Amino acid sequence: MKINNSHCEGLAPLAGADANVLILGSMPGRASLLQQQYYAHPRNTFWPILRTIFTSENTCNQALTYQQKHALLLANKIALWDVLAYCTRIGSLDADIVLSTARANDFNAFYRQYAEIDYVFFNGKKAQSLYTKKVVPQLNERYAQLNYVTLPSSSPAYAAISVAQKIAQWRAIKQ
Repeated sequence: MKINNSHCEGLAPLAGADANVLILGSMPGRASLLQQQYYAHPRNTFWPILRTIFTSENTCNQALTYQQKHALLLANKIALWDVLAYCTRIGSLDADIVLSTARANDFNAFYRQYAEIDYVFFNGKKAQSLYTKKVVPQLNERYAQLNYVTLPSSSPAYAAISVAQKIAQWRAIKQ
């Protein structure tokens, strides 16, 4: 992991051998890179959304450790990664990613390793846009047939819709 004022290197994917769903962000924010944990910013709604979708209401008041969050993904056959392996960006906003410095992760290798992936969900439009620009041109034709869905960003910077509305759209992951 490398993070300084502007150069960011992403995290390794979280995935079990039987994963059939992949959730893609763009590049982890500063808090996530510093803690080496996906969606570590306390106001990011990623983990609360998944917890609401995949666990009972009675457990939602208890804090989860990062290992428990990872286990939640594994139990539901969900892999988690980001489109970019590294980029230049000041701060944490997707809008500040310098596209000329952005380098995508190796998705051909990822899809070969996790051959059960059928669905790819983008955590926001920026992740989908980066994937289209940086990944699709290099992507093996056989992986172009995956089912792609863009969901509203879980970032606190995206406040155009409520968390309840985000949850309603993110439920597509469970179906």
